[in-house]
Amino acid sequence: MILTGRKICEEVEKGSIVLSDFDEARVNPNSYNYRLGSEIKVFDSFGEDGEYRFLAETIPESGVRLLPGRMYLGVTQEIIGSDIYAMSLIGRSSMGRYGLFLQVSANLGHTTSCHRWTLELYACQPITLYPGMDIGQVSFWRNDGPIHCYGKTYAKFNDPVERL
Repeated sequence: MILTGRKICEEVEKGSIVLSDFDEARVNPNSYNYRLGSEIKVFDSFGEDGEYRFLAETIPESGVRLLPGRMYLGVTQEIIGSDIYAMSLIGRSSMGRYGLFLQVSANLGHTTSCHRWTLELYACQPITLYPGMDIGQVSFWRNDGPIHCYGKTYAKFNDPVERL
């Protein structure tokens, strides 16, 4: 069952949900708007070993222009997590209308994870992104069954991570 905006506020106040720099103005009926962090990686090439190579950069205040047909990795500005709820990170419809796909394949945030989340960004047309802009939404879901931490692979990182 998805949490309502009011319930998200209550759980943040209780400490059951972590949303660093929490701002009630970012609360929606069933989600919370998160912001783009200041780091981004752009797919550059394949290495001799067949591994993907990404170039990392800091997004300037003037923004970074994403080009169509390229894969980018960003990061949430907020630390987001919960030991009680599972999370779903999705794009905002306003960004989708500009042609930005967010969380192309991995939108599930496992219960017990708490960190800055790597964002999968793909632009259908040129779009400029700015550090700190509202870029996506996170919703929180109740678990049905016992909660168990299966390990924290990507949850160990606060920077965009392409592959472990």
